[in-house]
Amino acid sequence: MTERLLQYIWKLQHFNHGNLRTVQDEPLRILYPGRFNTHQGPDFQEGKALIGNTLWAGNIELHVKTSDWKRHAHSEDANYRNVILHVVWENDQKEEAPFGLPTLELAPRVSKLLLHRYRELMTRQAFIPCERALTDPPPALLWSSWKDRMLAERLQRRAAAMENMLKENNGHWEEAFWWLIARSFGSRVNAEAFEAIARSIPSRLLSRHRQQPHQVEALLFGQAGLLQKPFEEAYPVMLQREYAFLRHKYSLQPVSIPLHFLRMRPLNFPSVRLAQLAVLVAGPCRLFSKVLETKCLDELEELLRVTANDYWHYHFSFDAPAAFRPKRLGREMVQNILINTLIPVLYGYGAHYGYPEYIDRALGWLWQLPPERNAIIRGWKGLELPPSNAFESQALLELRANYCDGKRCLDCAVGNWIIGRATS
Repeated sequence: MTERLLQYIWKLQHFNHGNLRTVQDEPLRILYPGRFNTHQGPDFQEGKALIGNTLWAGNIELHVKTSDWKRHAHSEDANYRNVILHVVWENDQKEEAPFGLPTLELAPRVSKLLLHRYRELMTRQAFIPCERALTDPPPALLWSSWKDRMLAERLQRRAAAMENMLKENNGHWEEAFWWLIARSFGSRVNAEAFEAIARSIPSRLLSRHRQQPHQVEALLFGQAGLLQKPFEEAYPVMLQREYAFLRHKYSLQPVSIPLHFLRMRPLNFPSVRLAQLAVLVAGPCRLFSKVLETKCLDELEELLRVTANDYWHYHFSFDAPAAFRPKRLGREMVQNILINTLIPVLYGYGAHYGYPEYIDRALGWLWQLPPERNAIIRGWKGLELPPSNAFESQALLELRANYCDGKRCLDCAVGNWIIGRATS
């Protein structure tokens, strides 16, 4: 037994209420178990109980053992002076309860099947802890509302991360967006390095050179540390020369985070992604403003489908000629950028300023986009719970990462449903 499981049992009242009596042998009737308290103080606040013939209203504290009250020094803590009931799993003190508190022992009253199901969830090694229990799908309304909750948590968490970025740059949305769009081009392997590159080149500096795309490319490749060796071909030599001038002019220092090429498909090489990113940021419009203005998803998707300049049609890296292949940003990569960067930014902007139209547009775009294709989503498909769109796939990714992986079954609506069936 854990205190968290005990809190769950008490919150949902998953125990036998027949002939309830305290360990002091007083009749007990629970009128309201209280409001779960996640802050300092007793576990449940504003509870109500009829003990004997007296109606009590106040706080309720839970412990695995009665002796935990003394071990946690609650007797000396003023926060616990209004406790009306001490709920324990095991009463390991037969003498008078602390402060003369009425004490309820739950161990004899909880279903063994409930404990077995919880233990199975906590010990099973699988894609998700409740994998075997989902032979029957959860009720449609519960599953749908829980996915809505998961998406909301994911977008709110990302909005909070953006708020932290805004604190770093004095509320400059364009700058924060530049950091995030660069990070998205780095994908998972090079995300940190690409963000560091973006942070080393202020967006206002890029704006000055928007009309000279090769200078933008020189800045990105130079700050990435990819222009430091001698080259034979004319194009990288030209970028090297441009970067030397710009580095001196703006007192730039290349980032120290290395870029990774190993075991990557050539189209995903960081050199190719940097070249595509350079074309995007050197475009005729400010991308962040375009995200706010655009109401048509197809228009924004086409804006992102940039193609690296002609040199990269025949290269994946400098001084290494290859067969002709235009380096256009693929549809799947574009959709990943939309789902994981542009839409969260639009949502965060709407939440920050209280503009519901941006929030609604962000959610609507997620409904329009297809689900991501990755190992996690394939796992959900294997459980016959496939997402229909990006709205649902984002929710399932959040559920797996922040609930299933940490075995937070007691905080999960589906986990509650599975465990709770043991009491029905």
